[in-house]
Amino acid sequence: MNRLFGAKQTGPKPTLNGAISNIDTRVASIDTKLKALNGELSAYQEKLAKMREGPGKQAIKQKALKVLQKRKAYEAEKDKLESQVWNMEQAQSMQDNLKNVMTQVDAMKTTNKELRKQYGKIDIDKIERLQDDMADLMDVGNDIQESLSRGYDIPDDVDETELDAELEALGLEQELEQEMGGAVPGFLQDEVVPEFVDEPPQAEDKVKQVAG
Repeated sequence: MNRLFGAKQTGPKPTLNGAISNIDTRVASIDTKLKALNGELSAYQEKLAKMREGPGKQAIKQKALKVLQKRKAYEAEKDKLESQVWNMEQAQSMQDNLKNVMTQVDAMKTTNKELRKQYGKIDIDKIERLQDDMADLMDVGNDIQESLSRGYDIPDDVDETELDAELEALGLEQELEQEMGGAVPGFLQDEVVPEFVDEPPQAEDKVKQVAG
């Protein structure tokens, strides 16, 4: 059976890139042949331009025609190979795009699975309860701050008349103290005269004058 159909190939499978490379090599070889044929045609054309009509010129002309036929055949083959390369390059581009799409799809599937796994561990109800607890704690904190900032034993309403009278009394006390030379009035302190003092303090007369 192997003699009829050949042995089973065990080498690497052909790829588009490999096929394109092979065809590019063939195209390059054809370009080399075309360059040589163009050189021959140029040489024949120069000879024909210098020769007169006759058997010799006809012989050169026949050779030039054969070279021209070869060039046309190679050019046709080159066109076919370039068309094949173009088609395979398009197929390769589609294959690469498909690979990129599949890679993106696989990445999205993996990301979706991970997101479901992570978000599945989150309890929305617990988060809502936590938010409510935080709001309650903020309210309690505000109440505590308001309570601590409250004054003690300070009347809300103070009579301005009483304040004016008290302020006036303080002013009289300061004037009296200045007249007495800075001493404290007798009616504001308990007078205690030491036993070793023979005469009463001179400031007493001034106090009497002020009182009178």
